[in-house]
Amino acid sequence: MRTSVVILAGGRSSRLGRDKSCLELNGQPLLARVVDLVSPLSDDLVVVANDAARYGGMALPARWVPDEVRGAGSLMGVYSGLKAARYSQALAVACDMPFLSLPLLRYMLPLASGHDVVIPRVGGYLEPLHAIYAKACLPAMAGLLKQGRRQIIAFFDEVRVRYVEEDEVDRFDPRHLSFVNVNTPADWERAQQLLAEGYPT
Repeated sequence: MRTSVVILAGGRSSRLGRDKSCLELNGQPLLARVVDLVSPLSDDLVVVANDAARYGGMALPARWVPDEVRGAGSLMGVYSGLKAARYSQALAVACDMPFLSLPLLRYMLPLASGHDVVIPRVGGYLEPLHAIYAKACLPAMAGLLKQGRRQIIAFFDEVRVRYVEEDEVDRFDPRHLSFVNVNTPADWERAQQLLAEGYPT
């Protein structure tokens, strides 16, 4: 099954105090790094960003899509990207996840057959910005957004969900670094330390 990839780059970075998508790790902006990591998975990459012009210098092999409504959170980002996707399903990730595991993502893709959502569940927590969504989710997402609700997982009881359990994740990413993101200065320091420790560049 062909899959689009949606990369969310529309966050306000309020806790970090600067635009995290443009922070450079190993000399590469985080957004460009994530696009490079996921590009082997699809020929349809969609970056959801409300100010695409500021990324003009990156020359990314992706289409740019704005949030249908600005300031409505990650659910709006996933909804807008999924709606614009060329294929019937899309992998959704965030631009501040520098250690995505390609083997884990490749494992997840075929699990989408017969399901509307494929999502990791690690340590009892779900990872909604490391998940696959079918376009069949769009009506349920739109319903939440209309109600002013922003929690991505709030519609899961309306669709078919395949949970990727921790033991499955551990086969490919035993340290769970796929789910590391950069929300705070401490997160940014940790990402740089992981790189210094020799985690794949």
